[in-house]
Amino acid sequence: QVHLVESGGGLTQAGGSLRLSCAASGLTYSNYFMGWFRQAPGKEREFVATISWSGVRTHYADSVKGRFVISKDNAKSMTHLHMNNLKAEDTAVYFCAAADHWTIAVLAPTASNEYPYWGQGTQVTVSS
Repeated sequence: QVHLVESGGGLTQAGGSLRLSCAASGLTYSNYFMGWFRQAPGKEREFVATISWSGVRTHYADSVKGRFVISKDNAKSMTHLHMNNLKAEDTAVYFCAAADHWTIAVLAPTASNEYPYWGQGTQVTVSS
């Protein structure tokens, strides 16, 4: 059974930084794309970042490009999202997601329905 557990959320001021982590178990981690999505109150869940199964390719939403960095440690089955220069509009619940690369037909999966496995989420609050 696949389990994804996020950690690292919290409260910070605008301009601050946080690092989110996602611990994975129950899957051959090195075969999986890992993605981060977020959902703010009253809004749809939106794509944030994804990293390829090998960790070589990354892709970001325009809203976080240049501020967020996604990384993948296949040896530890961990994914991280380094968030810098945070803004109030980054406030949301952040979710980690996983997709087997054999099921992905694009270079960078950005749709939530491409990811069958999800964590419970971690809250990030940025005060202005």
